[in-house]
Amino acid sequence: MNKHRADPWRLLWTPPERGSKNMAIDDAIVEEVGKYNSLPTIRFYTWDPPCLSLGYTQPLVQADLARISEAGWDLVRRPTGGRAILHTDELTYSISAPLSESLVSGGVLASYRRISKAIIHGLRLLDLPIETKEHTQTVPHAQQEPVCFEVPSVYEITALGKKLVGSAQVRRKNAVLQHGTIPLTGDISRICNALYFSSDAERKKAVLRVHERAITVEKLVGKQLDPRVVGETIAAGFREVFDLTLEEAPLTGQENKLALQLEQDRYSHADWTNRI
Repeated sequence: MNKHRADPWRLLWTPPERGSKNMAIDDAIVEEVGKYNSLPTIRFYTWDPPCLSLGYTQPLVQADLARISEAGWDLVRRPTGGRAILHTDELTYSISAPLSESLVSGGVLASYRRISKAIIHGLRLLDLPIETKEHTQTVPHAQQEPVCFEVPSVYEITALGKKLVGSAQVRRKNAVLQHGTIPLTGDISRICNALYFSSDAERKKAVLRVHERAITVEKLVGKQLDPRVVGETIAAGFREVFDLTLEEAPLTGQENKLALQLEQDRYSHADWTNRI
């Protein structure tokens, strides 16, 4: 295994939150980590209510606002790129680290591969048949597809030939934020009910594509796994692959204060959500 220096990282568990709060917390953490006010952090969290998150540059018109409202779901725009994800019945992880941290060095692809090694190792500890797949060719019409799990990433985590983990990253002046989602149970094609399609026929085609290309943990193991169990096992992957010392600790007072401000001024604000 590749080893990482054993300086401590924070392991952070936060309770289920609305989409705007979850994105604000991640943003606050990476801000403080970049200033060396907080330890590099691996955070695990869930969402309540379910929330459609759009990528940083994804057009708002791809979301079906009426359907989202009717379902009682939230809508938020992420600080990271990529395509839409419906956050429900899943575990989300985020990693915040300063650019000086070797785990995130070497650019987006190199750091993404490195982080994936630990996630893959953790998921294999759960006896999941995890594979990795590197895409070097453009998938036809991929740029137009709104669903994260419809489109292959450059380097992705799969099982039985289907995408299991969807991740995205943003690199700032002093720090890196990568977060991603691990669908645990439920109908992975539900996201199609939150997106705009020109016809019911097109929506049905999208549902079929999602089922063909993506999978949940429950489908792989035949039972539901507790999000905490999955998170603990992925944390073990980081400990074992990179020799990380993970110290469980809560958000700091400054992070809580900054998250509140970011949620009010950005992630719950129409100027941010509707910016594209």
